[in-house]
Amino acid sequence: MKKTGDEYFDSDEFRDMLDEYEEAVNTGQPVFMDADELAEIADYYQMQGLPDKAEKAITMALSLSPGAIAPLTYRIHEAIYQGDIEAAKDYLGQIQEKDEPDYIYNQAEIMLAEGHPDEADRFFRKEFASVPPDEYQDYVVDVASIFSDYGYNEQAMQWMSRAKQEDTPEFKELMARTLFGLGKYKDSERLFNELLDHDPFQKRYWNALASVQFMNEDYQNSVQSSEYAIAIDPDDAEGLLSKANALYRLNNYEQALEYYRRYGEQVPDDEFGLMHQGTCLINMGQNEEAIGILQKAIDCAPYDSPYLADIYQEMAFAQEEMGDTDAALQLLEQTDEMDCDHVAVQVVKGHVLLSAGRAEDAEEAFRKAIVESEDAQSTLLRVIVSLYDNKYVEAAYNMFRKFFDMAPADNCDGYAYMALCCYDLQRYDEFLSYLKKACKVNPKECRIVLGYLFPEEVEPADYYEYTKNKMKK
Repeated sequence: MKKTGDEYFDSDEFRDMLDEYEEAVNTGQPVFMDADELAEIADYYQMQGLPDKAEKAITMALSLSPGAIAPLTYRIHEAIYQGDIEAAKDYLGQIQEKDEPDYIYNQAEIMLAEGHPDEADRFFRKEFASVPPDEYQDYVVDVASIFSDYGYNEQAMQWMSRAKQEDTPEFKELMARTLFGLGKYKDSERLFNELLDHDPFQKRYWNALASVQFMNEDYQNSVQSSEYAIAIDPDDAEGLLSKANALYRLNNYEQALEYYRRYGEQVPDDEFGLMHQGTCLINMGQNEEAIGILQKAIDCAPYDSPYLADIYQEMAFAQEEMGDTDAALQLLEQTDEMDCDHVAVQVVKGHVLLSAGRAEDAEEAFRKAIVESEDAQSTLLRVIVSLYDNKYVEAAYNMFRKFFDMAPADNCDGYAYMALCCYDLQRYDEFLSYLKKACKVNPKECRIVLGYLFPEEVEPADYYEYTKNKMKK
């Protein structure tokens, strides 16, 4: 059997129990297991993407013990995942074992699912007063883990601070994930590396490390960490997606496309993966194929997908590249009623119009975007970049000069783009001046905008010194 990355599910104890269950089911024999064991089997099947088998196991568990906490906890989690809070509350009311810690946890999880972290925190603290001293550690770690699972990392860290520090993999992993959620990527990376020193064949750690490195913009090492996860399990969807995302950020669209496709073989109806297949194809100039893939992404995306507006925008770019401006504008109109960044869509509309040579219409779209924006400076920067991308380099240069005159003293954005304008206009003294500034205040922007001008091994913060040294030779 394939390793799951979960210590218990990969243990001989669980595998023996699973084999016994499957043999009984496959031969039509009675299953001699209690509700807790069947709930564990259902959790395993759910983790493996086998919902029908999970449902069969949990139904059997509830038929044996209708009020048992383990299978009802499974049902509560399932209802929360589906957004059916009332069903989750109904299942909670069916639980007979109300003195179990999981009953408390289930109550609080429903509060978190409803978006009430302060209420859940007060509830946890109230219950903490009656926890026996020998159970303090388990309770505070469990509470921290629940807050972390729901993305409330500040509360998770507060509960972690109540715990006795342990040098166990479980405690260290929870701390690493909480630090990741708080944006403390270097500390999180250090802990995941320590975990890998202890267990180098745990793909879950490699995937987590890849995510930390990705968020820290260390894309090369993120690729490498993903490769270790894929080496352990070639069909691991998380590892394949992580590697694809990092390759995409490195502008390696051809290889990124390969891994997005491999990810798609494991998760065929994921609109995020399909969208990025489309964007890779657009960047490779294969717009017609990109449109087909993006249409598939739209067809399989749920109506409330957070990626749907982005998919329409990418398809609009592809249609514009193929010269069909009207089709591109119609696609952008599809986002009008969506809960999305309408200012960003308006900038894209201006970009499409400008690309089609409809300068006056583009100017109106850009003006509307700036007026409606809550961050006019950021929106103006996107407009100027659109001017540059549409080869209005002199206009972009002039607007950047005005932009920097109006920008606050601590502004860090736009200098790499201005350096590129100066480079294209052969104003090399100004190019060096803006490059120096960009390297100092925004190396990330330098890599994105100017990286193609420099060898891959040169760090963005060193672009200016590299250029100066090259000019001396």
